[in-house]
Amino acid sequence: MQDKLTKIYPRLWRFSLFLTGDKANADDLSQDTALRALDNAEKFRPDTNFDSWVFTIARRIWLNEKRSEKVRRAGGLVSIDQIEIVSIEADPEMNIIIRQLLTEIMALPESQRIVVLMAYVEGYRYREVAEILDIPIGTVMSRLASARKKLSSIEKPKRALVK
Repeated sequence: MQDKLTKIYPRLWRFSLFLTGDKANADDLSQDTALRALDNAEKFRPDTNFDSWVFTIARRIWLNEKRSEKVRRAGGLVSIDQIEIVSIEADPEMNIIIRQLLTEIMALPESQRIVVLMAYVEGYRYREVAEILDIPIGTVMSRLASARKKLSSIEKPKRALVK
C-alpha cells in the first residue's frame, strides 16, 4: 500500500492543489489522504482502481472540511507564480504557455477546474472522472465543454520564425 501511495503522491498533491487552490492546504490534504488510505487499507478492493480510490478519499476529506467551515471561496486562489509547478526543463516559450494556461485553469470555477485536472492533466476517462467526483457523466462533459470554451480564448504567444 505504501509503495502505491508513494508512486501516486505527486499526482495526489496536484489534485489537492486544484481542490484547495493553496500549496499549504494541498500539503495538508495530501497528507491527510495518505494517512486515511493507510488506515483504511483493508477497505481497498484489489479489483478496483487504486488511484480513483485515493482521489475519492481526498475529495471526501476536502468536502467534509468545506462543509464544516461552511464557507465557499469565490476566488482567493493563490497566483500561479506562487505555485511554481512550471517545468525548468521546458523552453522559456513553453513555460510562458504553461504558466498562462495554468493561470486560466486556476481562474475557472471550482467545478470546472477539478474536471479539467482529472480529464486533461491526469488522463482519466470521463466515466472515471464521474465516479471519482460522484457526479453524472453528462455533468463531466458539460463542465469540460464550458471549460474548453473559456480556455480557448487564451492568446498563444507567436513563435519566432527560424530560418
